[in-house]
Amino acid sequence: MVRTCAVAAAAAAASAVAQSSTTSAEFPFPTEGLPTYNGTGPTMLRFGCHQLVIDRIDPLISPGQVPSHHQHQVVGGDAFNASMPLSDISALSACTTCSYSDDFSNYWTSNLYFKARNGTYKRVRQIPNSPDFFTKDPFVAATNGGITVYYVSPGAGQVTSFPPGFRMFFGDAMLRSMPQSPWDLSTQSCFRCFTGPNFEGDLLRPCLDPAVDSMTLPNRPCYGIRSNILFPTCWDGEKLDSPDHKSHVAYPVEGPHIFDGIDTAEECPPSHPAKIPQIMLEIIWDTTPFNDANDWPEDGSQPFVLSTGDPTGYSQHADYVFGWRGSALQVGLDAGCVAASCPGMAVQTLEQAAQCTVPELVDENYDGWLEKLPGDPWQPPVTTASSAAPTSTGKGKGKGCKPLIL
Repeated sequence: MVRTCAVAAAAAAASAVAQSSTTSAEFPFPTEGLPTYNGTGPTMLRFGCHQLVIDRIDPLISPGQVPSHHQHQVVGGDAFNASMPLSDISALSACTTCSYSDDFSNYWTSNLYFKARNGTYKRVRQIPNSPDFFTKDPFVAATNGGITVYYVSPGAGQVTSFPPGFRMFFGDAMLRSMPQSPWDLSTQSCFRCFTGPNFEGDLLRPCLDPAVDSMTLPNRPCYGIRSNILFPTCWDGEKLDSPDHKSHVAYPVEGPHIFDGIDTAEECPPSHPAKIPQIMLEIIWDTTPFNDANDWPEDGSQPFVLSTGDPTGYSQHADYVFGWRGSALQVGLDAGCVAASCPGMAVQTLEQAAQCTVPELVDENYDGWLEKLPGDPWQPPVTTASSAAPTSTGKGKGKGCKPLIL
């Protein structure tokens, strides 16, 4: 059987990861082989952001449209709105829900809902993440909903921070089957099924443990589900955006980089030569109140749907609008530091971040038991592949592979 180079690379990476081990469920991935993050090597920022708002708007995909197709949960700066200009978002913001107080960026994803046997829906609550294993950051372990954000840099001067106005998008809200791609994108978008309380089963790097990770929503009861979404790590170096919000960024020549907390890309394609930090978003969904088998579908299928109306999970997606103030992000990327305590980077308390909110623009009920999902989003056939087939460019690094523009 012929295996694509992407699948082979992912298998090799997973095998290498499986050789390391950890005994604590607090670790987001094994620490064996990681650098000390002592100011001379890689940076791995890991920080929490409270929920800013839940709303049915999308300034990237549907600018100015109120309401948009489906609902999102949003974190970050208070400049978030139905439309956001291609300018310095930090200059338009007065506060942020993130622990790094100079990060006025916005990050948003779809929500998760439980569909009961009687056809009604209830939003799945988001809960705080595990504390990081270096600093035991209290912020990330006590957020009100929200997202845990990661930025990875291999070292000083090796990646470029984003310019004001930059934005990008990962995923496809209309996807209902395995994406048509030369790469194995299961390393870039996945759901982790915790096997017990306190993040039990969280032993390997995100999206690399076949025992608990899947690109689709888990088909069994979990002690919580974690979403992981990773953005591409190469940029054309010029455009702040593109018509599909994807084409100005790309994957490296060797394929999508797994999350290892150390590196981002070996080689970027000539069309997208600028190496950018790897951004990963992490959301913890508290699915434990919905583990009663009597409430699950009688046919044995899993009962969760994304706010896109997708029961498969393939439509998991994320939006990013850069909004760090001045050179604050580049300082962190070059600092060789870890988590939420990098020297020279301003932070704020949980209480200060919690005061940052924006009003909902769409007045609709999204909590309690609902007869329909917010917006009752139109559904494509479950067999739908990608609504915008990805293209490739350049040549692979001696492996017959091509860098995918996402």
